[in-house]
This record gives sequence, structure tokens and C-alpha cells, in this order.
Amino acid sequence: MNFLKTTIVLVVIVVAVFTVFVYLGIYNVAATKPHTELASKVFEVVKTRSIQVRAKNITPPSSSDNDIIKGAHHYEEMCATCHGAPGIDPSEIGKGLNPKPPDLGKSAGRWNSKELFWILKHGIKMTGMPAFGPTHTDKELWSIVAFIERLPEISEEEYKNMLGKSNYKEHDNNNHHHNHRDNIHTH
Repeated sequence: MNFLKTTIVLVVIVVAVFTVFVYLGIYNVAATKPHTELASKVFEVVKTRSIQVRAKNITPPSSSDNDIIKGAHHYEEMCATCHGAPGIDPSEIGKGLNPKPPDLGKSAGRWNSKELFWILKHGIKMTGMPAFGPTHTDKELWSIVAFIERLPEISEEEYKNMLGKSNYKEHDNNNHHHNHRDNIHTH
């Protein structure tokens, strides 16, 4: 009986301390202040395991050089703003996010193709990483995966050639084409 009473008292104390912590605004959620080391480590483990578990049964298709080129175009439109690209730093948006978006040219090998696909399709909560599944087909997402997997070996010049632009650092809104799904529901 003493064990039960002690457990109940401890649970009540933990809930009370957590409630005070939350309602006093003790934890600073400003994007200009990094998470605590403990919060960063916990979130990293939760994120990694969540992605690995959900991606394990995905079957990647084969990809061609044409898929990689299509992926480069999608990457420029959807990813380079936050992650940068060969010869291009992340924009002010990407530089202001917390946690910082990874430089995919350096860290793409951290995730396998199934995990990259899952991340692109579903996004990651509280990171600024959007879900592109609602607006893009699986085929389009797999082309981005194919490009990201090649990204560490792509030079600035090769990236420029893939995009077929003389000045690829300037966004050309007049030549923007996406095959977005037509069946997006609005309620």
C-alpha cells in the first residue's frame, strides 16, 4: 500500500511541476534560441526512429538519369530555399529556421531512399519540413529522392547544366511547371 501511495504522490508532483513549467512559459520557444541539449537529443531519437519504422516497408523504384534531372528541377523549386544547393546558400528563410535544415549535399547519406521518400511525402513536425505528398505524385517525389542521393557528388556547374539555365541562381517564375495533383480537397 505504501508503494501505491508513493507512486501516486510522485505522479502528482511530476504533473504539478510540468504544469507550472508549461504555464510559466519557462521553456523558450524562440527560433533564435536553440533547444536544450536534452530536448535536441530526445527529439532526434524520436524523429529518427519514427521515420525508420514508417519507411521500412516502402519499396523504392529504379531511377534513371532523366529522373535525377527532373528531381533537380523539383529540388530547386521546393528544397533549395531551406537546404541550399551546389553553389547556393540557403535563403534567409532557411537560415532563420530552428532546427537548421541540413545541408543535403553533406548529410543525404544519413537517410536511405525509403526514408528520404517518407520525409518528402509526410514532412516532419516542428522542423519546418513540409509534407509534399498532398501536392506531388509519388513519381515526382521519387525523382527528388534520386537527385538528393546524387547531390553529394554534383558540382555547381553540373547542377547549373541539369537545370538548363544560364543564371540558375535567379528564380524564373514565368517558366514554372509542376504536375500538381488535381484532386486536392478543400473543406
